[in-house]
Amino acid sequence: MEKAFVLIHTETGKENDVLKELKKIEGVEEAFIVHGGYDIVAKLVAKNIEKLKEIVYSGRLKKIDGIFATRTLIVL
Repeated sequence: MEKAFVLIHTETGKENDVLKELKKIEGVEEAFIVHGGYDIVAKLVAKNIEKLKEIVYSGRLKKIDGIFATRTLIVL
């Protein structure tokens, strides 16, 4: 299994809405609201790197209303 963590900045006050939508996406195994430099951390899991890239780069995450910016960390 391939894994990645996505660090997400949301618009102010949109954290709960974004979290709810994230959890609907296939491959998002866990997601949490956090304090610090980012608003949400999501753990993605896919059966291979191609599927993982599809989740990350298809734009499905960035199409969620309220997401301002993301940073993806692919686990080696």
